[in-house]
Amino acid sequence: MTHLPDSHESYWMDTTPGTSHPALATDLETDVAVIGAGVAGLSTAWELARAGLGVVVLEADRVAAGITGYTTAKVSALHTLVYDRLRRTRGADGAGLYARSQQDAVEHVAATAARLGIDCDLERGPAYTYVRDPAGTDAVRAEARAAAEAGLAASYVEETGLPFPVAGAVRVEDQAQFHPRKYLLGLAADLLAQGGQVYERTRVTGLREGMPCRVTTENGATVTARDVVVATHYPVFDRSLLFAKLSPHRELVVAGLVPADRDPGGMYITQEENKRSVRTAPGPDGQRLLIVTGETFLPGTADADEHFGKLADWTVRHFPGIELSYRWAAQDNDPTDTVACVGPLHPAARHAYVATGFGGWGMSGGVMAGRLLSALIRGEKPEWAGLYDPGRLRSTVREGTDFLKHQATVGRHFVGDRLRTAHTDAVDDIPPGGGAVVRVGGRRCAVYRDEDGTPHAVSARCTHMGCLVSFNAGERAWECPCHGSRFGVDGAVLQGPANRPLERRDV
Repeated sequence: MTHLPDSHESYWMDTTPGTSHPALATDLETDVAVIGAGVAGLSTAWELARAGLGVVVLEADRVAAGITGYTTAKVSALHTLVYDRLRRTRGADGAGLYARSQQDAVEHVAATAARLGIDCDLERGPAYTYVRDPAGTDAVRAEARAAAEAGLAASYVEETGLPFPVAGAVRVEDQAQFHPRKYLLGLAADLLAQGGQVYERTRVTGLREGMPCRVTTENGATVTARDVVVATHYPVFDRSLLFAKLSPHRELVVAGLVPADRDPGGMYITQEENKRSVRTAPGPDGQRLLIVTGETFLPGTADADEHFGKLADWTVRHFPGIELSYRWAAQDNDPTDTVACVGPLHPAARHAYVATGFGGWGMSGGVMAGRLLSALIRGEKPEWAGLYDPGRLRSTVREGTDFLKHQATVGRHFVGDRLRTAHTDAVDDIPPGGGAVVRVGGRRCAVYRDEDGTPHAVSARCTHMGCLVSFNAGERAWECPCHGSRFGVDGAVLQGPANRPLERRDV
């Protein structure tokens, strides 16, 4: 197996300074409270501050250090094979709205970086969705036609810069890639300069809607605001039953330096081989950092190390001589009806908004969400607001089938995991560095044994909706297969929607 780096830190996190904004310690009043400091939250907050509104950003961890800090960082309106599907499910008008909103986000990133003088390694170039199997060329041809009809500079091609032949590909011009954390740290700095406030290590645990709204944090401090935006990737407040429309998945990333003359010259993605995404970024001494993403799986259901090995082997096979220097993992939420959910938190909401379900395209989607939500809060309604409205109805049999399939998966884990016999009978059977769900005193406990053999036990019930967690040995984390919550071996919340830790257990 190809050698992998020991660290799971992303290139974006490793090459930018840490942040040290204060935790919220006193009650505040403001115009808008934004929960979450990733690309969607910071984009929304920045747009509102630029419009003259008072904004408070509340982040459970650190700015741009969650999902956004572990992305692939393509800023593209080409989202695999989305346009042919949208043309069939939402008509030509719906596909056109999607294309315009996403390409608007691409251009807005470029314009904002130039306006603020943010050096974020922004590069423009073509994006490709390719297939190697000739059986997939009809779908790619249809996508090229649909994307072009939707208004993108799209074409069907059979030649690319990849070091292997493809059967066919959609090519869309004028897309972008960047260093997401450099961009967002620059955005956060300008937000502060505009009078906005940013608080880190401030986990939000409660939301009371009304006029005004009131947000409660885990330390008891509150923020009173006219409007509230929930931009926590997976909503920590789910009053429109969005958990029923979102399917979480994890993807792995490996990266290493290659000579500039081996740069494939674009951004590439295919759904074949359990997904493969390829791009590069500027590296030292004129080299390029090759970034390869793939190996999709449901949280809590797979051995991450095994998938890392497959991805690394694929990378070395197609880019011989590369020495991998980074590996990390990302998590995304797929909407069961194709389109992200951005708008009112629920049908009756008047002052609470949400941004979620970007399906792996959070860079363009998050910037789009910032533009859309800031407009709605200011009393405007962009032409694509209805397309992204979280309260929309699923419109086709296919989308209904995807919805039911997701619910069946959740139900299988919620009920089936309780009925399944555990493979580990006792704490002593867990090897050092391993973890397992074990019955202790009649209760299921999630037990991790450190390298010294000391057990660390927590409740195995996810604090979001009670599904049983599973151990991810590759990342040493407890993961919920139902809605994607992740916890440290000590039970601390690593990723929502859960906002409470797993309870400690005595074994």
